[in-house]
Amino acid sequence: MARTTSYAPRTISLICELLHPPVPSDPAAIQRVHDQLFRGGSPPYSSFLVSPGGAMLSNPVATPGANSFAAFRPDRFQFCEELSSVTHDEFASRVRSVSETVVAQRGLALFTAQQVTLRTLVNPRAFKDSREYLRNAMFGFGDETDVFGSEPALLGVRFVFPATPDRPGSHNLRIESWANDSRSLFLEIVSTFGPVRADGALVQVEQNIHAAYRFLTEPAMRFVAGFDTAGGPLEGDEDEE
Repeated sequence: MARTTSYAPRTISLICELLHPPVPSDPAAIQRVHDQLFRGGSPPYSSFLVSPGGAMLSNPVATPGANSFAAFRPDRFQFCEELSSVTHDEFASRVRSVSETVVAQRGLALFTAQQVTLRTLVNPRAFKDSREYLRNAMFGFGDETDVFGSEPALLGVRFVFPATPDRPGSHNLRIESWANDSRSLFLEIVSTFGPVRADGALVQVEQNIHAAYRFLTEPAMRFVAGFDTAGGPLEGDEDEE
């Protein structure tokens, strides 16, 4: 039943939260980080501002719904790239390097948890409509949804995978049709990892982001491909993105 998993995922959202014991806000420390990043050349964020929730580094965005920022709340660091050109590799490296710089300024010793949220889109190869793919191929529905009196506008499934000895993070996976484009299948993973020491190089923080991305693009994509068979591949239908 397995089929090639050579989809072309289009990542639309990269989010990472690093939780830590609450500390008072210190915008001056984040401003020093901003200045330090500029002195180093090619800073990842161009702007510094102070909001009611804490200090923030950000980039201007032109696309509606897009975001590019790092916010430093009293109890967490929050990094967000939505509808931006930043790749998951660049994002993972940015989270690590900026966090290391902020930790040095703030004197934090521990992140109590890390949560990574990634969202991507793929096009099923054998179906023109992701709802048809989910309804007929993955779920095998017949007329069961007739009891509702109308067809569902969206369909989806959710899986929760706990941590194991071989996989330290827990993963919450959603696979759904996408309201913005019926051709696209929406996948979201929310991965949660345990404490990370913050008094050294934050290699684990970067590795955890890569682990979440691998789960989303390897076993999750293989699962999607396993049902992407009904009717065979559409002629000339290749992912262009």
